[in-house]
Amino acid sequence: MAKEIILYNLAKHVTDEQYKDYAIKEKGPLIESLPSVKKFELFKITRSVSGEIPYKYMGIVDLTSLDDFLHKDTQSKKYQDFRAKWQTMVSNFDILFGEEVY
Repeated sequence: MAKEIILYNLAKHVTDEQYKDYAIKEKGPLIESLPSVKKFELFKITRSVSGEIPYKYMGIVDLTSLDDFLHKDTQSKKYQDFRAKWQTMVSNFDILFGEEVY
């Protein structure tokens, strides 16, 4: 199964509480409404074995089709509007794509 993995920190003006509210009310429902998305999970990183946490948040999106996600769903106006708002709330992000091995 294809996955999108998003690693990021919040912008300085956004609190954890504000972001949690946004994720529950807007982000999660929108991402899960996309036809190529099977499941969306959002994690707040609270501990690291090394002691350093380079990213405070991690999102994992289970996809039915990476091509449909990249070439159809993310091209929609509703996704583009979401992405524009989301980018004002985060900093230092990386978006990765991969496949489930186990």
